[in-house]
Amino acid sequence: MTDTPAEDLKPTFRGDVTVQLVKSDAKDSDVLFAARVSTVGEQSIDELSKDPERSKGLINYLMRDRHGSPFEHNSMTFLISAPIFVFREFMRHRVGWSYNEESGRYRELQPVFYVPDADRKLVQEGRPGKYRFVEGTPGQYELTSSTMEASYVQAYEAYQKMLAEGVAREVARAVLPVGLFSSMYATCNARSLMHFLGLRTQHELAKVPSFPQREIEMVGEKMEAAWAELMPLTYAAFNANGRVAP
Repeated sequence: MTDTPAEDLKPTFRGDVTVQLVKSDAKDSDVLFAARVSTVGEQSIDELSKDPERSKGLINYLMRDRHGSPFEHNSMTFLISAPIFVFREFMRHRVGWSYNEESGRYRELQPVFYVPDADRKLVQEGRPGKYRFVEGTPGQYELTSSTMEASYVQAYEAYQKMLAEGVAREVARAVLPVGLFSSMYATCNARSLMHFLGLRTQHELAKVPSFPQREIEMVGEKMEAAWAELMPLTYAAFNANGRVAP
């Protein structure tokens, strides 16, 4: 399937993100066989054929006492579509993660841009470490939407003009803003995902408060929902122990 030529497209504005679990090998029993090898050796492989529910106490113990390595013997790959500024925050998470993102050097970037939905809090009050976000006024929402959309249109027109004149894609892309949508594959294990969620989501059960930017939190919430279905006992232990990665 080929992309529609970008010059034939009008800019699209969206306020959501998408996360698709494209591949996984992640089960609660993965934690158990990895943990039990320390006490029963090769017999630990028997855990793969047993009901992990019978050993949920062990999973909780590992989480509570922060024995983290048994939570690494699994894998999840997500396809994520989000604004570039989200990915720049995302890629600060390096341990236990692998990334491949679409490249503006090799393809003509499509005109899809981020504009906050009306439920996105716009106004920051206070100072770093003690600030909070509150709803904006109707005028602020209108200003934000109209200003961002006009800026995006102008930037994309400049990008198209440079491409039409033969300027290389890797040079022309410099005029595009970080509100442009990109896509990437992100692969992680449960331990690295728990660390991500502990920093990039707010939750009433969190022992340590976090203050993520809303847009990366939206990605985290969707990843969390997929993981919770794959490893329900591990997920329950994560929440029961304050959402602190082991």
